[in-house]
Amino acid sequence: MFTLLVAGCGEVWNDPYPSAERSANTLYAAFVQRPKHLDPVQSYTTDEALFTRQVYEPPLQYHYLKRPYELIPLTAVEIPKAREIQGGKFTVYEIRIKPGIQYQPHPAFVAANHELDSGKIKKLKTPYDLPLGSRELVAADYVYQIKRLAHPRLHSPIFGLMAEYIVGLGAYAEKLKKLDAPGWIDLRQHALEGVEEVDRYTYRVTLKGRYPQFVYWLAMPFFSPMPWEAEKFFEQAGMEPRNFGLDWWPVGTGAYMLTEHDPNARMVLTRNPNYRGMPYPAEGEPADAEAGLLKDAGKTMPFVDRVVFTREKESVPYWNKFLQGYYDNAGISAENFDQAIRVAVDGASEPSPEMVERGIELSTAVDATIFYFGFNMKDPVVGGMSERARKLRQAVSIAVDMEEYLSIFANGRGIVAHSPIPPGIFGRHEGAGGINPVTHVWRDGREQRRPIAEAKKLLAEAGYPEGRDTKTGAPLVLYFDTTARGPGDKARLDWWRKQFDKLSIQLEVRETDWNRFQEKIRKGTQQVYGLGWSADYPDPENFLFLLHGPQARADGAGANSSNYASPEFDALFERMKNMPSSAERQKLIDRMVEIARRDAPWVFGFHPKAYTLRHQWLANAKPNDMAGNTLQYLRVDPEKRAALRREWNRPVLWPLGLIVLALIASAVPAFISYRRRERMAARPAA
Repeated sequence: MFTLLVAGCGEVWNDPYPSAERSANTLYAAFVQRPKHLDPVQSYTTDEALFTRQVYEPPLQYHYLKRPYELIPLTAVEIPKAREIQGGKFTVYEIRIKPGIQYQPHPAFVAANHELDSGKIKKLKTPYDLPLGSRELVAADYVYQIKRLAHPRLHSPIFGLMAEYIVGLGAYAEKLKKLDAPGWIDLRQHALEGVEEVDRYTYRVTLKGRYPQFVYWLAMPFFSPMPWEAEKFFEQAGMEPRNFGLDWWPVGTGAYMLTEHDPNARMVLTRNPNYRGMPYPAEGEPADAEAGLLKDAGKTMPFVDRVVFTREKESVPYWNKFLQGYYDNAGISAENFDQAIRVAVDGASEPSPEMVERGIELSTAVDATIFYFGFNMKDPVVGGMSERARKLRQAVSIAVDMEEYLSIFANGRGIVAHSPIPPGIFGRHEGAGGINPVTHVWRDGREQRRPIAEAKKLLAEAGYPEGRDTKTGAPLVLYFDTTARGPGDKARLDWWRKQFDKLSIQLEVRETDWNRFQEKIRKGTQQVYGLGWSADYPDPENFLFLLHGPQARADGAGANSSNYASPEFDALFERMKNMPSSAERQKLIDRMVEIARRDAPWVFGFHPKAYTLRHQWLANAKPNDMAGNTLQYLRVDPEKRAALRREWNRPVLWPLGLIVLALIASAVPAFISYRRRERMAARPAA
């Protein structure tokens, strides 16, 4: 009986997936944050891009393997070239798309589905319960989506920026506000001056002045095509209460289509049967061939039929399921870092012996992101361009040991920043030529932080010897505004205090919530603070603008939260921002970085490094911080995965055997006692 019970339980007892899927060509992954917007006009976060970038196709994309990042066509025939008219007053981009591209199957392309009654809608589990259709991608779909940036009921995070450049977009928004009423607004009936359809496969965008970074925006979902039928279909009465809308059910031409949507539990991407297929790249970086990243060169993608995402709110079960083989790749939390990674004497990271034994491989890449510690340049103590304030900021920049911070709080997952520009972006220098001479020196072939004695000397020259104001004798107290409020943040805040203690400066932490923090930044009432920025596109302008005076946060709505303003820096920025990358542009950038280092409006924090583990059955994995449509490049070996899952998750039966034996052993005395009583002769009656 016990043997039959064990046999009936199957080979793997803890498999979270149906047995029929064990050999399926499926990629298994996890997601942590539930996506809020999947409509490309509103979506702007990495957790949303995990899905939108697989479904939607803007005209351009980034090469999967090459670094620095390189723009290449996606649906476009070629990278559009800027054409200046009226002496540079306007710039025209003409984008021609490839003919024959088909949308995914979707009910929006069936005319009868545009006249559904509410009763029928209530019975639907997903939109795909209805008859499905498709049609060809045309230029008008791209025009329609750009118009949606100004839609009064949609709130695109890039509308303000695009209204500065796309001719007539601001006025178009005002026009749509006047037309706004319940129901669908057919944007085809309302022309936008700066965006027009030239022919079936060509559209034209006219910008004010020069803005060469516009081509980077053409690689983002904001500029993906939107078929008018999809918007009309989801605007029907009864759709919104069922969560039937573009924020839940995207409609695109990409390699995958979203077929299951439960943001609290499970999301499933399925191969788009109408996808034309793309060839896997045949070239990349020099090391890619040795890493096996070119084995599939020229083969048609996507390689995987389905991608199943399961939501994991806790790091421990997420990590355990990865080790059991139920997720094909995984990030590494701080709690699991020591189990997963070994750091060599030279600082290099490699998988731990446990990971190596299981054939788990490690990929690392520095993100196009900077986390910095900023000074409010409007503050009377740390701000301003006087030598006193400048030397105070320089002293703090030396004292804050970011190497130590990364070692303690990030397991070494990052590199110290020496300017706003991260690796992989034009304008950055590596090695001895890339260090910040204010805070570091190059010695023995590596960068080394200047000694604290030099910071103390600068502080004394600023008028604060031993942390006291020579004018008043009062101790120097600085105020750090932060949203860190939980018990886990105490160690981090104590570390910050110790950095200032080196200079005998008292650091007072002012903890607050995010909304209050943002209000302080907006009004310019903070003194020192911490923030970060991730690239929208791989261009130095997208980082150096964070220090551009006219974009000061307290004077407008810009991203310059330190309110830094240097006439020379600003003049150079205006010259540099619209230039193509060249030796001349590099010279301007070098001078701008030199000015920013001298004025020290930031402690140039660090650039985080992403660590990703993958099982041996997952191929073609290479981190790419710019491209989002990366799932189509990945390949899995389902048979190898199934075999290793069985090996790693064999049922441990001996405890059950011990329990059975223990039960038998405990039952034997009772049974013997019972039998003895049964056989005992009855006592004679009195």
